[in-house]
Amino acid sequence: MAVQVYFIGAGPGDPELITIKGRRIIEEADVIIYADSLIDPRVCSFARKDAEIHGSASMTLDEIMEIILSAVKRGKTVARLQSGDSSIYGALQEQMVVLEEHGIKYDIVPGVSSLCAAAASLRTELTIPQLSQTVIITRTGGRTPVPEKESLRNLATHQATLAIFLSVSLIERVVEELCDGGYSSETPVAVVYRASWNDEIVIRSTLKDIVKEVRALGIKRQALILVGSILDSVERKGYHSELYHKNFSHGYRQRKL
Repeated sequence: MAVQVYFIGAGPGDPELITIKGRRIIEEADVIIYADSLIDPRVCSFARKDAEIHGSASMTLDEIMEIILSAVKRGKTVARLQSGDSSIYGALQEQMVVLEEHGIKYDIVPGVSSLCAAAASLRTELTIPQLSQTVIITRTGGRTPVPEKESLRNLATHQATLAIFLSVSLIERVVEELCDGGYSSETPVAVVYRASWNDEIVIRSTLKDIVKEVRALGIKRQALILVGSILDSVERKGYHSELYHKNFSHGYRQRKL
């Protein structure tokens, strides 16, 4: 059975931050459904002139799946574009379930997450030895609840690097829970709005001041919050990987005395 539906991570915003495979499938697809509230429409310029293109921002799951199922019945190939990488808060599961119920073969093409784009904009390596080797991807509870064991208050006890999605509208609660969990008010924090887009905004601050800075700029959505010592440019200069040190041996190189 040939693949007829492709879920494609379209990247964080910049149309060039899509994989070669993802672009190729868009170029070949008969029907394209894309999250038009989150994906730069220029991504759809890769499509054939005769391709059907649908924005999904205003659609329900049933409406999206109706378009997909109808296209499949007509023997068409469908490219379903989702922002960033669909494995992270991508609402992918419910779409896969419907396709599996109908016996439709699908494939998933990974994309560049906004987390990667935000780290690039911050010029920050998220995993520096001895400083931080753990990145926790999470969100705060809102209309979509979060299990209590995964609350920001509990995750903060790890003192790891936190990447907090879908939560900037609740920035006051985020700061309160992180401080209650053990982060000091001087902990470095960054908020990256629309990472990799032309109108990207980067805020570097501390937990003490981030709320007023976010509110002053009117940022309420499409922003990632990063928290942790990894964001301290002075502190991280004192740590580095030994991988390329001349005295470090590994399977491909012996130490140089």
